[in-house]
Amino acid sequence: MTVADKAAAVLLGGGVIAYPTEGVFGLGCLPDRIPAVKRLLQIKQRDPSKGLILIAARAEQFNGWIKLPDNIPFPASDPDKPTTWIVPTGKKVHTLVRGDNVGIAVRVTSNPVAAAICEAVNSPIVSTSANLSGEPVANDQLSLRRQFRTLVDYVVPGDCGPASGPSEIRHLLTGAVIRPR
Repeated sequence: MTVADKAAAVLLGGGVIAYPTEGVFGLGCLPDRIPAVKRLLQIKQRDPSKGLILIAARAEQFNGWIKLPDNIPFPASDPDKPTTWIVPTGKKVHTLVRGDNVGIAVRVTSNPVAAAICEAVNSPIVSTSANLSGEPVANDQLSLRRQFRTLVDYVVPGDCGPASGPSEIRHLLTGAVIRPR
C-alpha cells in the first residue's frame, strides 16, 4: 500500500491527516465529510468563520466545488510560486468549508505527495496549515509528528516543496492580492 493509498483510506473513512504541501505542512480531510471538517477545526482551534482552502491534483477535481463564469478558465499553476485562488463557490461547498466568505479558496497543488493523495481519493481535500491558530507552522516531519501524531489519524511521510512558505492568495475575478507571498 502506498503512502497516498493509506492517506486515502483514512480520508475516505472520515479521518483527518497531516501531510506535506508545496510550502508548509497541512492538516486535511475530505471537504464533504462534515464531522471530519468539524474535527479538523477543533484540532487547529480555528474560527469556522474564516473558511478553509481546498487543494486538488487537477482543476477538474474542483467540479461542483467551484462555479467559474463561462468566460474565465481556471488559471494554470506555477509549481515554484503556488497561488491559492478565491473563486465563486459551487453547490457542494458547505458553510464550514467556506466560512463567512462569499467565495472559496482553492489551489492546484504541485507537491507530489499531496497531488497523489488527491488522485487517490479523486477529490479535492481540505488544506489548512499544520499549526494551532496563531502558532508557528510545523516546519519539518519531527515537529509535525510531535505536535499532531495524537490528534490526527495519520501523519503522511514526505517533504514540503517545491516552494517555501505559504502560498499567495489572490481573488480570481478581481486579481486582488489577499495574502502576498
